[in-house]
Amino acid sequence: MTARLSFLDTLRVGSFGLRTRPARAVLSALGIAIGIAAMLAVIGISTSSREDLDRRLALLGINLLTVAPGESPDGELEHLAPDAVSMIHRIGPVIGVSATGVVDGVNVYRNDRVPVLETGGIAVVAARTDLLDTVGAKVAYGAFLNEATARFPAVVLGSAAARWLGVGDASPHQQVWLGARWFTVVGILRPAPLAPELDTAALIGWAMAAEFGFDGYPTRIYTRSDEDAVERVQRILAATANPEHPGRVRVSRPSDALAAKRATDETLNGLLVGLGAVALVIGGIGVANTMVISVLERRAEVGLRRALGATRGHIRHQFLTESLLLSLLGGAAGLLLGITVTAIYSGVRGWPTVVPVWASAGGVGATVLLGAIAGLYPAMRAARLAPTEALLAQ
Repeated sequence: MTARLSFLDTLRVGSFGLRTRPARAVLSALGIAIGIAAMLAVIGISTSSREDLDRRLALLGINLLTVAPGESPDGELEHLAPDAVSMIHRIGPVIGVSATGVVDGVNVYRNDRVPVLETGGIAVVAARTDLLDTVGAKVAYGAFLNEATARFPAVVLGSAAARWLGVGDASPHQQVWLGARWFTVVGILRPAPLAPELDTAALIGWAMAAEFGFDGYPTRIYTRSDEDAVERVQRILAATANPEHPGRVRVSRPSDALAAKRATDETLNGLLVGLGAVALVIGGIGVANTMVISVLERRAEVGLRRALGATRGHIRHQFLTESLLLSLLGGAAGLLLGITVTAIYSGVRGWPTVVPVWASAGGVGATVLLGAIAGLYPAMRAARLAPTEALLAQ
């Protein structure tokens, strides 16, 4: 009856060659590790660089679209639908929407003694409380309007408007003369590159604007949508904002940065796949070379084991297990080395460290698979050696 080796026995026999030749095993595993580490480092550094680029491109508003009323045939400014914001928000790919509305006939001054005509070009604008999240603007001082302050005489000034009015962060809670009333300045915005019209605006709450006769119609709607659906959203925004006259709505076109980002992603993806494949092939060749040489060097061992009763299956399993262990050790070491190199390089450059899970798992898994394939021929070759042939070969 043919003896069968248990899993632990197969593992112990398969690791015998690695334990008896530690220098060769370490050097072989190191070659595999360098290949995997190079693949992961290239993928990780490229992905981290792309993540940093994506963050920078996001500041350019690649998924930001604006909607504004157009003109009627007689030259008058049209109105967007009163519920345009809620209707746009119901569009599936839209992830954020907010609006502003110009309050006509109302101006803001440093105090009540400034001549009426010296407005400085500052527009009084009604703003929704979620405006900053949508346009990506930041508060330099104080806070933005919230559900409480939006109902009271509180105002947030754009960066240019604050300079014109002489309001700075050194004097908190200053007051300005707005619409023949005193308003408290609760915040000052940083420059808003995606919505420069906010820099020269005095923002008050929607409910507060109604006290100055504001009709509630938004004059500009800002939308954020999924990057993959920006063009689709753009095509239906006009009909959503003004169902009766979609041709009288002005919708901004997608940012050129979105096309640049997509082109960059496609190029980098192709590069990463190519480099990863080359690194894996090199690792597989290293395993195959090591195992073929191991079989040639250990023919006497194979002959002795066969003479003592080992079957061809035992020999085949031994060398195949040895190949898998060598690949697994090299792949694991390469994984740790690749992640470490990526983290160090990204940290020096100030990038976020990103190593895709698919690259880590796929790199080790593909290495083991290639190790099995690469070790299959040497294992079969060793199993085919006759005991007398192997013993006489030494």
